[in-house]
Amino acid sequence: MNPNITSELPAEPSKNNFTLSCYEWVEALIPALVIIIVIFTFLFRVITVNGPSMMPNLKNGYKVLVSCTDRKLTRGDIVVVDRRATSRDETLIKRVIATEGQTVDIDFNTGVVSVNGVPLDESAYIENGITKNQYDISFPQTVPPGHVFVLGDNRKISDDSRSSDVGMIDQRYIIGKVEFILMKTEKPF
Repeated sequence: MNPNITSELPAEPSKNNFTLSCYEWVEALIPALVIIIVIFTFLFRVITVNGPSMMPNLKNGYKVLVSCTDRKLTRGDIVVVDRRATSRDETLIKRVIATEGQTVDIDFNTGVVSVNGVPLDESAYIENGITKNQYDISFPQTVPPGHVFVLGDNRKISDDSRSSDVGMIDQRYIIGKVEFILMKTEKPF
């Protein structure tokens, strides 16, 4: 090569640099967006609490993170139920009281809930013995295979497995378990 000969490359217009930069950003963002969509469609969801049925623990307007992967349900879990599971056509958030094969009974006089003959101590999340007085399902009830019995924490007003509109919940319609509260912004009813 001849050192006396210099070659000058023409400067690229700034418009091409900007366009190239935009393509690089888009190329980086699309895979990230796909990953976020997959995570929040199949692994986790953010659900907004609608209504007072889970008060005092979950209030109207709270946003909760729901795990869609953990399918092993136990008593005390708070679950989100798909709107297709009931005749109410709305997403429900309720607490699991009993799982398949367990027998639930509610004493109409005291409001105490029993599972397999043992009264539940629910003092960790509600005052024991508070419940509404009218049900259209008779007790005791045995939870069928593949189902759960759910109650709202605000037992005086909650429509839940005590009502034929909701009934026992088929586990195939459970979106997932509430893992924690993301945002505590309470909205009026």
